[in-house]
Amino acid sequence: MTDTVEIVLSMQHISKHYVGIQALDDVSVDFRKGEVHALIGENGAGKSTLIKMISGAEVPDSGKLVFGDREFHRMTPHLAQNMGVATIYQEFNLFPTLTVAENIYMGDEIVSDSSPRFYHRNRYLEKAKEVLERVNITVKPEDYVEDMTTAKMQLVEIAKAVAKDARILIMDEPTAPLSTKETEYLFELIETLKKQGVTIIYISHRLEELYRIADRLTIMRDGKKILTSDTQQISRKDLIRHMADRDVEEIDFVSDAEQGGIVLEARNISGNGLRDISFCVHAGEIFGLGGLLGAGRTELVRLLFGADRMEGGQLLLDGKEIEVRSPSQAVSLGIAYVPEDRKHHGALLTLPISWNITLPVLKRISSRGFIRKKEEKQMVEAQRDNLRIKASGMEQNVNSLSGGNQQKVVLAKWLASSPRLLILDEPTRGVDVNAKQEIYQLIGEFARQGMAIIFISSEMEELLNISDRMMVLNEKKIAGFLEKEEYSQNRVLAMASGLT
Repeated sequence: MTDTVEIVLSMQHISKHYVGIQALDDVSVDFRKGEVHALIGENGAGKSTLIKMISGAEVPDSGKLVFGDREFHRMTPHLAQNMGVATIYQEFNLFPTLTVAENIYMGDEIVSDSSPRFYHRNRYLEKAKEVLERVNITVKPEDYVEDMTTAKMQLVEIAKAVAKDARILIMDEPTAPLSTKETEYLFELIETLKKQGVTIIYISHRLEELYRIADRLTIMRDGKKILTSDTQQISRKDLIRHMADRDVEEIDFVSDAEQGGIVLEARNISGNGLRDISFCVHAGEIFGLGGLLGAGRTELVRLLFGADRMEGGQLLLDGKEIEVRSPSQAVSLGIAYVPEDRKHHGALLTLPISWNITLPVLKRISSRGFIRKKEEKQMVEAQRDNLRIKASGMEQNVNSLSGGNQQKVVLAKWLASSPRLLILDEPTRGVDVNAKQEIYQLIGEFARQGMAIIFISSEMEELLNISDRMMVLNEKKIAGFLEKEEYSQNRVLAMASGLT
């Protein structure tokens, strides 16, 4: 006798059309009680639109959502919450200046018995503590969110969902900002929630995670559901083939650029907690920066770009000593920086593609305060073609593009300045397998053009495959250098952990 499977949510024949785009095309999928159900597909496949239908952020053109025995043709955020839906987006919905307890119960104020005009602080703290202990979340209810790490902020979001008795928890790229240790803790928490009967709808581009925690998965492509399968019943190769509609290698890259002279040399530079960092990068070289989260990789490249002030040491560009006091000065010297957080620091999402591309070089294409439109158009079209940006037009806003194309716009913005040194900090974070492959090929083309490239990635396989040579950091100090022939995951991890 087999156990009956309880369907907590059934999405039936859901379609959604935007101007020029069929975002969802007759999608039907069921979600079971207490399972981790992964939604996977390339950027633009329809995953985000689908979860917006569940959370009430978008309304379907046709189809219905069935929660238990209740049918709905449209949801609202309030109705979705009443149905037990909670969503944790990549950009957290928290109030930084409030405590953990206040964030957990925002909207469900606990007032004082003696004076209903004032909230009851001690009861806030007590109830928040109960929720945190229920799922073994190790944060204090009285702590302020602004003092927390990204990982702990994510735990607060989960606690909010638990406090509202969420039956369906949607997680969008939850491990993107997390270290290996933090990711393991998150997976343990997910297992706890599953045992309590919570359904997790999980979106991630990291395939190894899916095989680790997902019970079932649904593959989407071009707004259609391709298939739903038990995770262990489909191979990684077949999964990728279904996502892309063709055979795609996860990492298909060969660095074949001819290396030239030294472009950047750092001599005993200090700042941002780093001390006595020395290295050099050659023309045509992809120089990897390895290390665990917090090792100092981003802190180092921010010094090189002038985003933070150096406290000591020397920088030489093409053999000449330079002093980089600001990002604008770095750009004028031929240094470009693609940051890891494209949504907040890489692109102006609500502005057109063309504005983003030409922003760093406005002086070059302007005279007497006016932009020379012909030059602007030529520059934008050249970058569009070079980077193969997919958009309806260059006046399309960046926030309407897929993640991979947003990242290409960020690359185009800096490539328009013709840099000598290109710094790439997590350039493939949050993009699908196919978009990753396109970015890898672009990086190879940049190297062949003679650019010196500094490459940061938290994905070990990616770092080992893409970089020609590597410097590993541990606790903001140099742990060592590795040549390509010396690469191995164990060796890099040992150096990054301070074990060698």
